[in-house]
Amino acid sequence: MQFRTIHCLAIAALMGLIGATAHVPAAPPQPTPAPPPAGATPVALEQTFKDSVRPFLQTYCLSCHGAEKPKGDLDLSPFTTLESVAKDHRRWALVLERLRAGDMPPESAKKQPTKQLRHDIIDWAEAVRKYEGDRNAGDPGPVPARRLSNAEYNHTIRDLTGADIRPTRDFPVDPANESGFDNSAESLSTSPALVKKYLEAARRVADHLVFTPDGFEFAPHPVIAETDRDKFGVNRIVAFYRRQRTDYADYFLAAWRYRNRAALGKPSATLPELATEAGISAKYLSTVWSVLTEKPEEVGPVAALQTLWRELPDGANKQDAARSGCEQMRDFVTDLRTKLVPNVKNLTAPKINDGSQPLVLWKNRAVAANRTRYAGGALALKDLRLPAGSDAAKAMTVPVIPDAVKRYESTFERFCATFPDAFYVSERARVFLDPKGEKGLTGRLLSAGFHNQMGYFRDDGPLYDMLLNTAQQKELDRLWREFDFAADASARQYLSFIWYERAESSYLRDTVFDEFRAEDKDATSDAKMRKLATVYLAKAEKAGASETALTAVRDYFKNMGATFRWLETARKEAGPHHLAAVHRFAERAYRRPLSQTERDNVTAFYRSLREKEELSHEDAIRDCVVSVLMSPYFCFRVDLPGRGTGATTPLSDYALASRLSYFLWASMPDQELLSRAAGGDLRKPEVLSAQVKRMLRDPKARGLATEFAGNWLDFRRFEEHNAVDRTRFPAFDNDLRQAMFEEPVRFFTDLAARDGSVLDFLYADHTFVNPPLARHYGIPAPTGGPDSWARVDGAGKYARGGLLPMAAFLTKNAPGLRTSPVKRGYWVARRLLGEHIPAPPPDVPELPADEAKLGELTLREALARHRADKSCASCHQKFDSLGLVFEAYGPVGERRAKDLGGRPIDAKATFPGAGGEGDGVPGLAEYIRKHRQQDFVDNLSRKLLAYAIGRSPLPSDEQLVRAMRTKLEAGDYRFSVLVETIVTSPQFLNKRGPAAPK
Repeated sequence: MQFRTIHCLAIAALMGLIGATAHVPAAPPQPTPAPPPAGATPVALEQTFKDSVRPFLQTYCLSCHGAEKPKGDLDLSPFTTLESVAKDHRRWALVLERLRAGDMPPESAKKQPTKQLRHDIIDWAEAVRKYEGDRNAGDPGPVPARRLSNAEYNHTIRDLTGADIRPTRDFPVDPANESGFDNSAESLSTSPALVKKYLEAARRVADHLVFTPDGFEFAPHPVIAETDRDKFGVNRIVAFYRRQRTDYADYFLAAWRYRNRAALGKPSATLPELATEAGISAKYLSTVWSVLTEKPEEVGPVAALQTLWRELPDGANKQDAARSGCEQMRDFVTDLRTKLVPNVKNLTAPKINDGSQPLVLWKNRAVAANRTRYAGGALALKDLRLPAGSDAAKAMTVPVIPDAVKRYESTFERFCATFPDAFYVSERARVFLDPKGEKGLTGRLLSAGFHNQMGYFRDDGPLYDMLLNTAQQKELDRLWREFDFAADASARQYLSFIWYERAESSYLRDTVFDEFRAEDKDATSDAKMRKLATVYLAKAEKAGASETALTAVRDYFKNMGATFRWLETARKEAGPHHLAAVHRFAERAYRRPLSQTERDNVTAFYRSLREKEELSHEDAIRDCVVSVLMSPYFCFRVDLPGRGTGATTPLSDYALASRLSYFLWASMPDQELLSRAAGGDLRKPEVLSAQVKRMLRDPKARGLATEFAGNWLDFRRFEEHNAVDRTRFPAFDNDLRQAMFEEPVRFFTDLAARDGSVLDFLYADHTFVNPPLARHYGIPAPTGGPDSWARVDGAGKYARGGLLPMAAFLTKNAPGLRTSPVKRGYWVARRLLGEHIPAPPPDVPELPADEAKLGELTLREALARHRADKSCASCHQKFDSLGLVFEAYGPVGERRAKDLGGRPIDAKATFPGAGGEGDGVPGLAEYIRKHRQQDFVDNLSRKLLAYAIGRSPLPSDEQLVRAMRTKLEAGDYRFSVLVETIVTSPQFLNKRGPAAPK
């Protein structure tokens, strides 16, 4: 594929796009900033800085945090005015936190301020922050254009193409901003090397493109060779077949439910409604109901089936028994039907090989035509699956009176017409050979059953006629039509026919056939096919072929010719459809309508590739797709504002749709969001509220779970975690590791979908497990494989429930051969409670890596010795106790009564401040409930806001954070309250305008 750099260069011109405009409603009047609180005027704050704050810095801080070698890279010397403090709010937020914690100045400092002075400085810093926040409340902050993160790119490609291609798998890991998220311009830079990777990714996506008569689609795998196109088309058709419910027991049970609809509390339910509820065909259920209840039979298979039907127990409390009875009915039908399949002999002709395509296809058609036909054999039936002596068995007893025998056999016609020997055939071995010898030949999906030749045969008549509604019939026809168009299967089948007849059959070795070869470019032309058909038939007729065989040959050439002529026409007509599909693709990729200029540019690029570069139509379309994916309008989140000159300007409706979708799905907006944007009512609070609830219930909210919760709680890359010694912990295999990662994802998505309380993160008495995780936790395992997940209520009796005891966090925060109260406690303090704790000094001694080698000390005692060092105590006293409560969980989160050295576990802890004592995770949860719950709520609010907007928090967000906390408490802590408060805020709905404060 040739790719021109037109759209690569566009990335360099990105800043020109930011000045573009879009039609949006006029900006509402901006509220006047609230006046500063009494005593917090700029003059008063400036005077306090000169009189108290600056001297405080010089006396107690600059000796360590001055211009020369500042400790912790914290240089406080530039702060000489109030303005300098206000501009660097992030650094002063850190100073304020350390002053509140009492560890600045440290205890080792020679000079210490009085408590009153420390308190005064804290009050001043808080007043400055509040003044600046109130003065700029609602400021959207700097949210410049940025590229999609790797995860966003993957999710967007998935939703744009319908295939989970994940083209960024070999991209560098995205760095996080100071809030811990990788979805902001603060961290997402773009380098020439990364642009090259974007080009490779775009080409990789284009390799999945499959052409259809009306446009194109994307396969879940690369589609480069003919076999790739075959695989795509075949798998789509087979997947359609398998989605159709054809188990007779399902239909018998649905009919039983209709018979018992009043007892089941649905007296007005209809057959179609019950069919929809059961996920089966309403059309076929009507047929089954008719056979079971109308025109009662006295003898034969329908009579036997009707007898079994009448014997089913009635009543709402008899559903299990009814299901068992329906399965017995199903077994009777399927067993009997296999005994009534007509035998179609191979068609043969002199000199024509038995495996020749015309003969094999004749047999395929004959077999398919017999799917619902009774061809005899009822009088010889034996070993029917019916209880001996039952009324059903009596109905299947062959009469001795001739007229009764005739009536008996006639009932089989109705039975076979209702219950085909197969609804469809998705796999076929070689048709012309001994069936017994071919049983082991599997994997030939949709195969026509040729020998050494490719070819497919459609055999789904009963499914099509008896089960599918009109829309489904059209879909199936389309799938077969698109398969032939994309894979050129008919042409390749015909060429393999010519090859086979020359190479293996020898039928075409006469000189009269010399001009017909598979490699000829015009082999499928109308003239050449007619000529080959004439000489082929002449030889067959001269050799004494039967009229049936001659008809089979005529039909073969006629059908193949008609297919080729349709394909020729379809390909001529498809070109404009493919170009229109590129326009539609670009519109969806850009997440907004295209301008006419953009449409013209796409068309001009295609024509240039065709005329100047002399590319084929398909290669040119692929390059157009690549150019769309290289456009900054796809690769970047531009979030264009509308026209405006104020401090804030409303986002365009389409930019708002994108901001909302990338917040809640980490992916592009769907059609409903785009329709709302087109209608201009998306920004209405009631519309935003409804969309939030809809989107959180959507499976794509998994993107919020992995990208927000995964980064907030630091388990995003747990699927790659390899710190566990698998020799010591053999149960920790890939399936268990994946299950550990999946547990918090499912917990989060469930909470969001049901709009649960955010306090459930801490206090819930439930979790989610699959069989590997259930075994690890000692919980009864759900049935099924690793993908079978179930909610476990009352998980507390297994010492699980909520985030705290999840194995992913316990394992991630353990070195591998021992636990780590330090890491586990630090995770609680930082990730859940939002504490900022500085990194440890480089000379901190390491504890033994293996818990079994601690000697006589317990890990608790070793940590106590460590805390005896004053330089370590100030930090460790904040989180060690929060980690010691997890000692009843081993290095991979397993429950234990003794540590790896054989010492009894002690999970008691004395919590920081006035937290008192607690035992284990329940004690920690109770400590948080009584003393730190507000810290958790505040931290969650700030983290979610930072993720939603795509930037680090500003002082101007403080009013919004306070509103989030207030509304959350008033709204029973429901998760949607947090989200709705964010998406209806000025920060989310707007962008900084030209008059914004710098």
